[in-house]
Amino acid sequence: QVQLVESGGGSVQAGGSLRLSCAASAPISFDVPDMGWVRQAPGADCELVSTINGDGTTYYADSVKGRFTISQDIAKNAVYLQMNSLKPEDTALYYCTSDRVANVPTCGAFAVWGQGAQVTVSS
Repeated sequence: QVQLVESGGGSVQAGGSLRLSCAASAPISFDVPDMGWVRQAPGADCELVSTINGDGTTYYADSVKGRFTISQDIAKNAVYLQMNSLKPEDTALYYCTSDRVANVPTCGAFAVWGQGAQVTVSS
């Protein structure tokens, strides 16, 4: 099973930017064709934030469209989430995910999760 390790979380003020990185233990686009980011805030439902397929096709939740950008570096087995114009409501634990098991825009679409990276946005 692929292992995922996130990095790059932190605390910023509203309007700031952060970049999350996810290192996969297996080659992406072959062994790990689909990857994504989900987030879990206290007291809120898990939200599928963004996904990227092996061919580069992307998906974004309406709540982050125009502000977040997902990308991948196949040579480095890495996936990134660039987060701009951050809002306090973006505060959550962000998980890198892989191994898509369902073609639905929910957290349950992916079976493998990393350990999570905390993002805190203050107003």
